[in-house]
Amino acid sequence: MHNNLIVNKPGPWNKGKLIGQNPPLKLNEIWSIRIRLEISNRVRNLALFNLVIDSKLRSCDLVKLRVSDIAHGNHILKRAMVMQQKPSDLYNLK
Repeated sequence: MHNNLIVNKPGPWNKGKLIGQNPPLKLNEIWSIRIRLEISNRVRNLALFNLVIDSKLRSCDLVKLRVSDIAHGNHILKRAMVMQQKPSDLYNLK
């Protein structure tokens, strides 16, 4: 008989973890991140961080952003229009 077998089931991956939406960054946290990126000379990361904070776009819209959306050759546009995708469009599987 196999009554003495003990089966170890793994627990839920998120047990004891905070789930859901994170609270927005506070102004002093934003400036702290900006200063650290600037001090460490991470120009690319600083530019991306500023874009994320200033544009208020969703991450899925920022990931789709291409260089050609904000620049033509060596000329960087002063203004660029990036349309935010609706949340319902994110899950339309065809």
